[in-house]
Order: sequence, then structure tokens, then C-alpha cells
Amino acid sequence: MVAAILLFAAIIGLILFIASRFTGKSDRAVAALYLAPVVVMLSVGLLYPGLRTVYQSFLDASLQNFVGFDNYQRIIEDPEQRLVLRNTFFWVLVTPFAATGIGLLYAILVDKARGEAFAKALIFLPMSISGVAATVIWKFMYEYRPDQSNIKQIGVINQIIVLFGGKPQQLLIDSPLNTFLLIAIMIWIQAGFAMTVLSAAIKAIPDDIVEAARLDGVTPWGMFRFVTVPAIRPALVVVLTTIAIGTLKVFDIVQTMTGGRFDTSVIANEFYSQAIRTGDRGFGAALAVVLFVLVIPIVVYNIRQLRRSEA
Repeated sequence: MVAAILLFAAIIGLILFIASRFTGKSDRAVAALYLAPVVVMLSVGLLYPGLRTVYQSFLDASLQNFVGFDNYQRIIEDPEQRLVLRNTFFWVLVTPFAATGIGLLYAILVDKARGEAFAKALIFLPMSISGVAATVIWKFMYEYRPDQSNIKQIGVINQIIVLFGGKPQQLLIDSPLNTFLLIAIMIWIQAGFAMTVLSAAIKAIPDDIVEAARLDGVTPWGMFRFVTVPAIRPALVVVLTTIAIGTLKVFDIVQTMTGGRFDTSVIANEFYSQAIRTGDRGFGAALAVVLFVLVIPIVVYNIRQLRRSEA
């Protein structure tokens, strides 16, 4: 289906290109001709599925009967769904700021330091693996074995607890602690992305501004607060919003680690569980619409900040 759409759009683009060459069209007409394939692809691949999902969110589980806003009312009133919304709020509140903060701190510490490339490669490595692979790695960090003298802990965290005289804990069954342990995986992955973007922004700060601040006797904290942060503010906005959008859509970490059990489910995982596993396609569509609505303000804010930085 996707290949057919791409082929169709390519054919349209080729025809329009040839037509623009042999006709005396104005610039606007030529631009409209070139945009036509993009409009077709967006309509077929994005607009139509989006509108259809909104329509299905007002239907029952079988998509046969109209139920109005019952699915959305369930999201608000059902205690389990409120827990899903709470977990999603925790993810979006903690992950972008923590990952960006760690990435920024790391970028500043290794900037122009000896072995900078190697140090950056270490924190960027998690970005090169999938979320599933990262989750499998962290499963060994959180692994639990019963407190028996003849059994050694293979989970790093529980082994540290045992070394200090404590008893091993089933870390992934206690809510909301388990949610924050899953968030740590996302932070570990995204910190490398934040470091890369922010490091490039820091290196783009003009040397004369830095030298002028040093000659004025600005302290390291003052340099960070009044020079570095204002200079890299557009990059900070991009990093924060990009990580926030990715966090709203997080699925693989939750699904691989807990499957949404033990009160760890988030909207994207719940959408999959309801629409695919349970077969409640109407309610799953409603969750997808809620996820889309939550993403829109972040995207709009990002666009406004980019336009402001270019002005």
C-alpha cells in the first residue's frame, strides 16, 4: 500500500515536472504543481487515517455502534485510565528535563577537554541501540532473586543492596517506584541525544563573547547563566520538545519491561493493549486521539520558538 502511494506520487511529480517545463506557468502555479504529490501523500498517509481514528473514537468496541463521548468519559472516570494518565504525566514531567539537564552538564564538562570525542561516544552509545535492546540491558540491572544464601544476585542494584546488608527487592512491582525506574531507561537513552545537540550549540557560541565575559571577571556560574544558556536557548527548546514528544509516544520500554502491569502503563501502551489485545478498537482510538491532542501543544510551541529565533 505504501509502495503504491509512493509510486503514484512519484509518477504525478514526474508528470507535473514535465508539464511545468513545456508550459508558461507562473511561479505560484509551478510551486502548486510540485506540492501536489506531497499533498496527496499527506492526505492518504496522515490526514485520512487521522480523521478516521477520530471518527472511530466515537464508536463501540466493534466499531459498529455510535456511543458518543463514552470512550472519552471512560478515560476520565475509570481509575485504571486515570492511573495511565498519571504515569504519562510523570514521564513527560521528568524525562525531558532530566535527560536535557544531564546532557547539558555533560556537554559543558567535556567541552574542549582531553579525550572529548571518546567521552561523548560513551554517553551517545545508548542512542545507537533500540529501546527494546536498552530495556533488556536494564532488566539485568533490576533483576531480582529470592533472598537465599546459596543464590547470588545477578541484578546490579540488588547485588549492591545485598552487599550493604539489605535484602533484595522486587523493584518492578512497587508503584510508583517502578514507573520512575522505567523512566530512568528513557533518560539513559535520550541523554546522549541532548548532549550531542547542546554540545554543537555550545561550540557555536562566538569566541569573542566568551572572551569578553572572562575579561569582565564573570564567574563560571555567571558564564553558564548569562552567556551559555541564552546563547543555546533555541537548541534547548528543540531538545526539550523533541524528547517530550518521544516520551509521550513511549511504548517499547514499558511493553518490554513490564507489559504495562504493576501500574506502569502509559497512553501509547494502553492504546496497544485496548485496541490489539482486548479488541476494544473504539476505546483504543480514543486513547490515540488523546495522545495526538497532548502532542499538539508541544509541536506548536516548538514551531513558535523556532520562528522567534529566526526573526
